[in-house]
Amino acid sequence: MEKTIDETVQGSKLAVKPKLENTKKLFIESYGCAMNFSDSEIVASILSKEGFNTTQVLEEADLVLVNTCSIRDKAEQTVRKRLEKYNAVKRINPKMKVGVLGCMAERLKSTFLEEEKIVDLVVGPDAYKDLPNLISEVEEGRSAVNVILSKDETYGDISPVRLQSNGVTAFVSITRGCDNMCTFCVVPFTRGRERSRAPQSILEEINDLWSKGYKEVTLLGQNVDSYLWYGGGLKKGFSKATDMQKATAVDFALLLDMCAKAQPKIRIRFSTSNPQDMSLDVIKTMAKHQNICNHVHLPVQSGSNRILEAMNRQHTREEYIELVKNIKRIIPDCSISQDMICGFPTETESDHQDTLSLMDKIKYSFGYMYAYSERPGTMAERKLDDDVPFETKKRRLAEVVELQRAHGLFRTKQYLNQTVEILIEKESKKSTSEWSGRSAHNVVAVFPKETYKIGDFVLVKIHNCTSATLIGNAIGLSENN
Repeated sequence: MEKTIDETVQGSKLAVKPKLENTKKLFIESYGCAMNFSDSEIVASILSKEGFNTTQVLEEADLVLVNTCSIRDKAEQTVRKRLEKYNAVKRINPKMKVGVLGCMAERLKSTFLEEEKIVDLVVGPDAYKDLPNLISEVEEGRSAVNVILSKDETYGDISPVRLQSNGVTAFVSITRGCDNMCTFCVVPFTRGRERSRAPQSILEEINDLWSKGYKEVTLLGQNVDSYLWYGGGLKKGFSKATDMQKATAVDFALLLDMCAKAQPKIRIRFSTSNPQDMSLDVIKTMAKHQNICNHVHLPVQSGSNRILEAMNRQHTREEYIELVKNIKRIIPDCSISQDMICGFPTETESDHQDTLSLMDKIKYSFGYMYAYSERPGTMAERKLDDDVPFETKKRRLAEVVELQRAHGLFRTKQYLNQTVEILIEKESKKSTSEWSGRSAHNVVAVFPKETYKIGDFVLVKIHNCTSATLIGNAIGLSENN
């Protein structure tokens, strides 16, 4: 369930500088979490070696792939609508092949081929290296499926193709899968058990990004706090490690320290954290390094202990509040963001009020909030009735969103008349004369372009704000350029 970007299903048509020797064209769309977008870069890298260049024009593609999300039903329905679009194009270009990747592919498996006649191949998140073989099968007239989950695949040996990149920010995957069996979440079933990528390959990727001019990386995983590398890849709780392996183990706090030291000029973020697994050593490492951003995305899902237990969240309301207190004690200006589910089975009005009171206590900088969506195969779907009426879910969600908007404004107002360092990422959506970027606290700011450019660290004096955006004027370049 943990997400690093807005979980409102997002599509991205991806393209990259073509290789002249490649003759086939790949159109790939990604929906859902940041991990899917990162995986699409891995897929493009694998297929680039098989003669494919990416294209933004669906109609000219030889191969169309959609990287899917199964977190909520809305995400799956969006993908099905896209398949209808592909089908219309395929009637004109019958040689075009269509594949479904990612979590939805893993969840639906071969059923997908039966339900969606347009689909030629179905590939799960751990099977992307098998794509060349699967495509060969399809070209020979057979449907192809590989959704086998792996206990060790991390794609650490694949150099991602940065697709439709701004050349400034990039994702670096450090873990895959999740062992926390939250009752509402399909991730353990669609992405498998937790496994960690070798730290050396992570450092090599960050060094490569810096050499290519990138200014910020996000260390990415379903649960980054569970990162653990014993040298041979042994995972805590699943294999017996020797004393020597334990002595040389790299946990997330140490990995974060290594990354910060490797490139002290590159800005580092991470997502997503799990309250039950987060160590204060991570926060102490953040405090130690100027280039680690002072922001923690810390999903809570509910403010009610009863609902947290029903969700199989291995933390209580009180433990969560204590963790936030300790984070603020170590990094007083650290921004905290949340994930929240409204209308989980058996949620009462009292449980909902507990959520609102928790929000009042923390006053999150921002959050991702959703009405509960029953997902097939999860423990909640098997054991609990989805008994909260839709209208009640909708009303509770509206109340949570309204309160978060008020808290967001409370937080952004704290920046008024302050000077904030902003990394320019793109042009503002609302004005072609303004830049948009983020602070180290993950707050968006917009300001007039003047002579600055994408990739600059700029000092911005804030004179206005909304609940989600700072508005100001640049007063000069930061010394971090």
